[in-house]
Amino acid sequence: MSVPQQMRQVRILAYGGPENLVIDKVPTPSPKPSEVLVRVLAAPITAGDVRIRSGNVPRGMQFLSRLALGWSRPRNPPGWSFAGEIAAIGSGATGFALGQKVFGIAGIKGGAHADYEAIRSDGPIFPLPDGMSISEGAAFFFGGLTAMDFLINKARLATGERLLVNGATGAVGSAALQIAGHLGAKATAVCSEANHALARQLGAEATHDYRNGSPKGQYDVVMDVIGTLGWAGAKPLLAPGGRLLMITAGLWPMLGALLRPKRAGLRLIAGTSTEAKDQMARLVALYHEGAYKPVVSQTLAFDDLAKAHAIAESFHKPGDLVVEM
Repeated sequence: MSVPQQMRQVRILAYGGPENLVIDKVPTPSPKPSEVLVRVLAAPITAGDVRIRSGNVPRGMQFLSRLALGWSRPRNPPGWSFAGEIAAIGSGATGFALGQKVFGIAGIKGGAHADYEAIRSDGPIFPLPDGMSISEGAAFFFGGLTAMDFLINKARLATGERLLVNGATGAVGSAALQIAGHLGAKATAVCSEANHALARQLGAEATHDYRNGSPKGQYDVVMDVIGTLGWAGAKPLLAPGGRLLMITAGLWPMLGALLRPKRAGLRLIAGTSTEAKDQMARLVALYHEGAYKPVVSQTLAFDDLAKAHAIAESFHKPGDLVVEM
């Protein structure tokens, strides 16, 4: 497979709006002995990508975010995950063949919003399963890993338990509804009325429009994907022994959950989701069991990246948004 000397790669000029995204021509990386070079065919525009570009992070996180990512602009090129094909193989890399379809995570180092990405062959990269499209592969890990980690590893959601998902049809919420159904839980989806049909298709037994105030009833687990409930809003909804999953939270609520996780017979669970390779493999296994499939609602061309960011920044898109190279 012929690899060009130069490739397109996105750069962020400064924190702010989508207009700060530019597509540069840069040298195509050569894989190190332990790496493979992936020709990226598709990549998602995630909530994380939007927050990194805009600098609009949950309250209290601004200083830590700038310290980690860059003070005036993100120092790393954007792009958290990808799907594509193997374009070159380092001398010591194993497990993959030229032209093989793959998907994986670039992680905090980014760079997946580019034509090529070099990654360790024993790193967070897997063969693309038969029957999975390139766009689905690109979208696969972001919402799925978060939903699986919080529901299975952290909350230990059990058969018959009642789950409320606040923000139920985005990347994380759509994965949560599917995984909850696979576990035998009874899910209620909080989302706009326009997305109720999608929520039921994904396994929700009941739906509630967030514009109609707080939902009724009590739940064993409340999954606050978009962070609009918080402890005060979730407490009246939790049954005795219930768990609040704080997917999006500011610094002080997150620290409060970590330092005082048990309150009034309830549990608060916060933190980041795992990107460990064994957990990625576990999510792939759930796909093969028919328990999870990413919902790709829209695909755009790579040159329309700024438009894709503007759509994703509304935080109201159903499922995942993917750009195709």
